Amino acid sequence: MHPNPVFHDADTARNLSFARQRAFGILAVNAPDGPHLSHVPFLLRSDAATADLHLVRSNPIARMHAGPHSAKIVVSGPDSYVSPDWYGVADQVPTWNYIAIHLTGTLERLSQEEIRDTLDRQSAAYETQLAPKLPWTTGKMTPKALENMMRVIVPFRFTLTDVDGTWKLGQNKPEAVRVAAANEMAGHGFGSEIDTLAKMMRDLNHL
Repeated sequence: MHPNPVFHDADTARNLSFARQRAFGILAVNAPDGPHLSHVPFLLRSDAATADLHLVRSNPIARMHAGPHSAKIVVSGPDSYVSPDWYGVADQVPTWNYIAIHLTGTLERLSQEEIRDTLDRQSAAYETQLAPKLPWTTGKMTPKALENMMRVIVPFRFTLTDVDGTWKLGQNKPEAVRVAAANEMAGHGFGSEIDTLAKMMRDLNHL
């Protein structure tokens, strides 16, 4: 996370809302042989106290003892390189603008009996985003195929203890300079979701 406090001006509700909407991140857990990382979809509950997820049984994190383990989930948003030339003023340096949310907490393996409920709630939350398509459910699978799938995945619960977000959008620059960079970024930037990032740089009122 960038240490400059000007990039941490989004409140907790905004950070959690962004993480809930993205619903995908990098799970990091310390292990005796070093950090273990896994890219995971997760379901942040309405009270933001916990998030539910599942891992393939062969995943190194799933093979650790049941826990709880200290862990983080890193949620990435739009990002792009920013050229000093785009500001239109002298004495600037290259940088990278981005959004990243860090969820800190503990990870604990649940009873295997909870895997069906975890799957059903996760898929229901994601499928609602595809309306008006009729939602997919585990009930559409044959019992044998569903049983085989559930046998190889493990349910987990992530309990949140802290949330922090970096919204590095050029807040440390004068508005005209920041907007000029955003306009150039929209046409020439490289990274991910560049148009979205440029729009956020132009309008900081969402923070």
